[in-house]
Amino acid sequence: MRIRRNTLLVFGAILFCLMVAVWQVKRVRAGSASHGKTVGVSSDNGGVPFAAVAPVTRADIANSLSVAGEFLPYQEVEIHAKVAGYIRKINVDIGDRVKQGQVLAVLEVPELVAELLGAGAGVRHSQQEVQRAQNEVSRAEADHAAVHSNALRLKQASTARPGLIAEQELDDAEAKDRATQAQVEAAKSALAGARQQLEVSQANNSQVSAMSDYARITAPFDGVVTWRYADTGALVQAGTSNSNSAPVVKLAQVNVLRLRIPVPESLAASVHIGQPANVTVQATGEHFTGRVTRFTDSLDRTTRTMQVEIDVPNEKYKLQPGMYADVGLEVQRHTNVLTVPIQAVQRHDGKSRVLVVDPQDRVQPREIQTGMEDPNRIEVLAGLAEGERVVVANFDSFHAGQLVGPKVTRFEEATSEAGGTQ
Repeated sequence: MRIRRNTLLVFGAILFCLMVAVWQVKRVRAGSASHGKTVGVSSDNGGVPFAAVAPVTRADIANSLSVAGEFLPYQEVEIHAKVAGYIRKINVDIGDRVKQGQVLAVLEVPELVAELLGAGAGVRHSQQEVQRAQNEVSRAEADHAAVHSNALRLKQASTARPGLIAEQELDDAEAKDRATQAQVEAAKSALAGARQQLEVSQANNSQVSAMSDYARITAPFDGVVTWRYADTGALVQAGTSNSNSAPVVKLAQVNVLRLRIPVPESLAASVHIGQPANVTVQATGEHFTGRVTRFTDSLDRTTRTMQVEIDVPNEKYKLQPGMYADVGLEVQRHTNVLTVPIQAVQRHDGKSRVLVVDPQDRVQPREIQTGMEDPNRIEVLAGLAEGERVVVANFDSFHAGQLVGPKVTRFEEATSEAGGTQ
């Protein structure tokens, strides 16, 4: 009885071991099949794993900067009154489009009117003084002519008949002649003074007239009124005499806008006038190409960026100051250079490396020097030749000298095709 029980126990143990062995064999086979699928093993190619590769080609590559910019008015000013006064009439409100020279507001300045009348009276008085001085010159010249003629006749008579005219009388005639000559010169000087005073009066009148013209506030350029600070009857102070004086209106030129963008210091030296820029306005859905118009050529010490501006025509007023736009600025471009897909480059410890598939279809690690890169490709400065093949995915599945089955793949599809089979 005991022998039979021991036999059954041994038989059960053997059966259990067989079942465990069968399960383990199936598990190993399943793992081998899974591993073969991961690295792309082909039963048709003697178990050689596939490798997605891309050729080293020549292409143009550009370094672009994508940054958000803000639209600003081409010009924007707060318009103050030149003279203090009450607003008699204001002709515009916010949103009104105005032309250069258009009257925006008219001031009432009573004291300026009185000054203008006084200046005009001063000019007229000076003109009368000039006329009087001219008459004085004419009278003095006439008196001098009569006295001079009389003195000349006496001298001629005395010469013709010596002793006929007393010496005292001759001396008196010559003295009167010289006195009237001096009166003529004095009258001419008075005339010159009167004329100078007339010029002063006219200058004063022009100044007061100019100040009177400032009672009419006009637009300095074509634009739109973006804010109105005063109403009819309000007292406004002269902008030149009071730093705290309030403006009358704010005017902005918006038929041309400035699109201002910050460029980091690493790319500032690459910006130049006329450089193309792709502009996308999310608010309106517009997309257009602009060109760099100007830049500050200096860095902001706080942000370490350089301000760059693009002039954007806005004749239909679809764009508004304050809107944001996405700007793609091509700051560098290299033409006809060696490039590889950016997915093919491995970076570690500041070095760049690729896996090259040689003519014998064996994997060879190689260190390269890289240059400019864009979202898809990277420039190769040294380490590769045109036409060589580089692995673009599954780097950890390959080792140096491994035989692979290369499959040329478009680099943008390399990741999705890396585990496929031919």
